[in-house]
Amino acid sequence: MSRVRAADRTLSIFEAFEATGRPLALSEIARAVGVPVSSCHALVGTLLERGYLYSTPRRRELYPTKRLFELARSIIARDPLLERVAATMAELRERTGETLIFGKRQGDTVLYLEVLEGPHTIRYTAHPGEHKPLHSSSIGKALLATLGESELAAWLKGRRLPAITSNTITDPRRLEAELRRTRERGWAMTRGENVVDVLAVAVPARLAGETYGLAVAGPMHRMMPAYEKHAALLVQARRRLEDEAP
Repeated sequence: MSRVRAADRTLSIFEAFEATGRPLALSEIARAVGVPVSSCHALVGTLLERGYLYSTPRRRELYPTKRLFELARSIIARDPLLERVAATMAELRERTGETLIFGKRQGDTVLYLEVLEGPHTIRYTAHPGEHKPLHSSSIGKALLATLGESELAAWLKGRRLPAITSNTITDPRRLEAELRRTRERGWAMTRGENVVDVLAVAVPARLAGETYGLAVAGPMHRMMPAYEKHAALLVQARRRLEDEAP
């Protein structure tokens, strides 16, 4: 899917504010987005008119208003899919003490739709909207394992599997064998394949006619002795979610 330039630049403006955490001058916004000031001027002007940015008293700098936050909060509060999995994710976080992730396949990546971070100071940290490779993430493996053999073979044919860490499986034959084990036991696992010191387990869940993934992820030292218990909890949760699905 090709990007729409204006939409891409508009989102980059808000990401620039998130990255810097301070008001920005027009020239700074243009530099962060990677466009000439003249091109950025019209985008910023539209955001000012629509109430998404305001001018600060200091040197005509700009900063986002709460409009985007309120809009996003209202939209998310009405998301029927996240509403369906919210209680299950909260229960799993309580029982595992680790981070819970809910995501779906988007092209050759996993898109995180919801993340509930664990209560520990040292934990796996992630954010909704992040993309992770299919072959190196637990949700990605869980989703790939649902493909038929011919569909998986077609996906793997001639595909490069980049090493995200030194533990990432980059050999298609090894990945196929790993996915066979995933199908047999009903859950996927990664050990330092996406983040070096993180172990994650995940299951696929069929909801509203589409397959999603639900994962528990945490530091290796806590997850290693507990991953089979966490996997069993995930399998039970998946069954409940699928049984409750209309």
